[in-house]
Amino acid sequence: MMAPAQRLSGMQRQVLSLYRGFLRAARSKNFPERCRIEQIVSTEFRKNAKSVDKKDFTYIEYLLRRGNRQLELLKTSATVGLSVIEGYITCNFDPQLKVEFDLTLQKLVTL
Repeated sequence: MMAPAQRLSGMQRQVLSLYRGFLRAARSKNFPERCRIEQIVSTEFRKNAKSVDKKDFTYIEYLLRRGNRQLELLKTSATVGLSVIEGYITCNFDPQLKVEFDLTLQKLVTL
């Protein structure tokens, strides 16, 4: 008999939702980029799960906000993939779709 599943806190649910959002957004990209995005996201989430103090709510909230901004950029059609530069995830953009990206970025900056 299996033990009942542990209830997740609100913040744990937000982290899980963000992770799933990245995986869903990856599905909209071409296959090689999809695999790369999934690998980057998995690595970053595992790294933070091990290195971030679970009681440091301020830092976790910061990571959630940063992750949500990155996810919104990844969802745009101008974004063709992700990269990790000096420990930070960055989005790679299709230069032909830069106008759409600039408009999206302006909306995110005003949030």
